[in-house]
Amino acid sequence: MTSAVETPPATRGVRFLHGLNPLAALAAPLPAMVALVLVRDAATPAAFLVLAVVVLLVGVRPSRRLLGALLVLPVVVVVLGLGFSLWTDPAAVARTPVVWEAGAWQLRAGALEIGLSTGLRLAAIVALSLIPGLSIDGTDLIRASVQQLRVPYRIGYTALAALRFVPRFGHELEVIRQAHRVRGAHAGRGPFAAIGRWWGYMIPLLAGAIRHAERVALAMDARAFGAHPDRTERHLVPFRTRDVVFVVLFWAVTAGLFVVV
Repeated sequence: MTSAVETPPATRGVRFLHGLNPLAALAAPLPAMVALVLVRDAATPAAFLVLAVVVLLVGVRPSRRLLGALLVLPVVVVVLGLGFSLWTDPAAVARTPVVWEAGAWQLRAGALEIGLSTGLRLAAIVALSLIPGLSIDGTDLIRASVQQLRVPYRIGYTALAALRFVPRFGHELEVIRQAHRVRGAHAGRGPFAAIGRWWGYMIPLLAGAIRHAERVALAMDARAFGAHPDRTERHLVPFRTRDVVFVVLFWAVTAGLFVVV
């Protein structure tokens, strides 16, 4: 049995989202995301889109993923807005002004409004999902689920072991690629050469995965995994007062935006 060690927050100071419990970062925007599915105007999702961007800029470490997401969101709004405006029922917007006309086809202002509101709604949901997506560590989320949500540790730590497989497979794949380059195996261009290369990667990668799975299974069995109803935790992910404050404030702002807007 091991003693519990509290997991330190990833960052300090203004980048507060990384220091929160993953369940708090996940629970805070969830009601807004669900409620936005039922919204049909453009002002409400626009307000939540601005809120999500502000929270991301203040609470998440600057990174290429964050910058890329913030640059893609306006493009998503425009593309989805135009796309959904083309699919709008013409009879539903027949009394609105014509914005563009090509032969017998007409694009009306009502269709653009419906398309823009739909694009804003989807972009706001995506932006809100980025709050936990860019600040949560997968291993901490699993630990928090076991500790706070009482998910059985047999499920949680099996998922944790599976999550650890991903970077290991990436490393093994790179080693196999380098070995094939050194031997000059499957050289050439074209689809058949690519198929040959990937087939040559699959066999040793599968063999390595089986060996790694056997070692993990033996290690878990040696530690009596599953023999007891619960286990002590080496890393604690506590649900602190600041987590409660963040969730309550976010829910309050969510309710306020729905009332005001």
